[in-house]
Amino acid sequence: MTFETEAVGFAAGTLTTLCWAPQAIKILRSRDGKSISLITQITFVIGCSLWLTYGLLLGSASIILFNAITIALNVVIILLKLHYELSA
Repeated sequence: MTFETEAVGFAAGTLTTLCWAPQAIKILRSRDGKSISLITQITFVIGCSLWLTYGLLLGSASIILFNAITIALNVVIILLKLHYELSA
């Protein structure tokens, strides 16, 4: 891949990954995850896992890095949702 191609991948990955941080912070601050759809989050993690696999097969650093981070952030969101729902 060219430098330009990976630069676009890194820019896109940065934006689409960072968009999940405010959601995780909101759940932590409010101690409430009721407004989050568990099925949507799980489906999204599965999709990102497939993108991560695709990135590994291609050897694309941007796809690998940002999907791994996005998966981690969304697993945290799922765990927070479950924690606050089960402790309520």
